[in-house]
Amino acid sequence: MSLPTRRGATVAADEHHEVYAPDQLKPGNRKRAQRGAIISAAIMLLFLWGNQQGNTEKVWLVLIAVGLIAVLIGDAVLRRSGLRPNDQ
Repeated sequence: MSLPTRRGATVAADEHHEVYAPDQLKPGNRKRAQRGAIISAAIMLLFLWGNQQGNTEKVWLVLIAVGLIAVLIGDAVLRRSGLRPNDQ
């Protein structure tokens, strides 16, 4: 099935083309991202000695810091087993 466009050309209805910006296809610096995650987790854990009244803030800080570290460990395991490309 073809769909008409404004200029009279037809486009197939089931053709989907992904649109990417050039920066999306460029790999990032993995080492810098790892260092940033570790530093962010450490800073979050340093916030535990703040002036919070309850423990809700502390629970969230610890959960987010542990989540960051878990993502780093999961990434390392996937790269070691060959399930993720080892670029940069």
